[in-house]
Amino acid sequence: MNQTTDTDSWDLIITSRKKWYDLQLADVWRYRDLIALFVRRDFVSRYKQTILGPLWFIIQPLITSLVFTVIFGNIARLPTDGLPQYLFYLSGNVMWGYFSACLTGTSDTFIANAGIFGKVYFPRLVMPLSIIISNLLSFAIQFVFFLGFYLFFYLQGAAIQLTEWAFTLPLLILLMAGLGLGFGIIISSMTTKYRDLRYLVTFGVSLWMYATPVIYPVSSIPEKWRWVAAINPITPIIETFRAGFLGAGNASWANLAYSAGFMFVVMFIGVVIFNRVEKTFIDTV
Repeated sequence: MNQTTDTDSWDLIITSRKKWYDLQLADVWRYRDLIALFVRRDFVSRYKQTILGPLWFIIQPLITSLVFTVIFGNIARLPTDGLPQYLFYLSGNVMWGYFSACLTGTSDTFIANAGIFGKVYFPRLVMPLSIIISNLLSFAIQFVFFLGFYLFFYLQGAAIQLTEWAFTLPLLILLMAGLGLGFGIIISSMTTKYRDLRYLVTFGVSLWMYATPVIYPVSSIPEKWRWVAAINPITPIIETFRAGFLGAGNASWANLAYSAGFMFVVMFIGVVIFNRVEKTFIDTV
């Protein structure tokens, strides 16, 4: 019997040798059914044994925005650029919630999935991508919930309006997903050796939120501290969202270009580290 060593005769070749910048997009596309399976698993299992189920997608931003309205709006009396307080805080919570969910979810990729990674081959990038997509479904539910409140306040005569910036919503979602994925896989790669980072992620994301105009507009920041908001890549995203759907916010293409550039840099660094760590992480987790 003749044996062939021609690699072209194989349907799939698994090798640890690959370029440091290789995204393996062809392999990821080949495993798109697995991504869909993981998305369904994440979405269903998250609230499978809860009483309210998917209603938690709505309850969380609703209660958080209500607390912000009472504490920051009525007690601290922070300005909201003349917008209805509840709608102002809800818009920030919906946008920030998607980014923070993507970041915290992907930051635990290697540790949480060490068991399956050590037994079955598939492109490791499939796992964080499935988290990004499943969180997108949650964001869609919360966004519809936001539109319901938007319509209510609009019919009540609130000083809100749609602008042309509302059409940038797909771009804003892409930027948030890219930033969350990039930061998440960097942290995930580092936690294979430094487990302390797992405990710092939630704390760090909470601090980051207060450095982002979620509970206050950029216009209320003292001039000498606005540079903090300016270097924050999430700031242009939230400000553009409010400018598009509420008619108030500091939106510009230059600021969005900065966020996009920041996202590409973070994604590049994340992919490089992710590709390097995935070859040997199973020996350290």
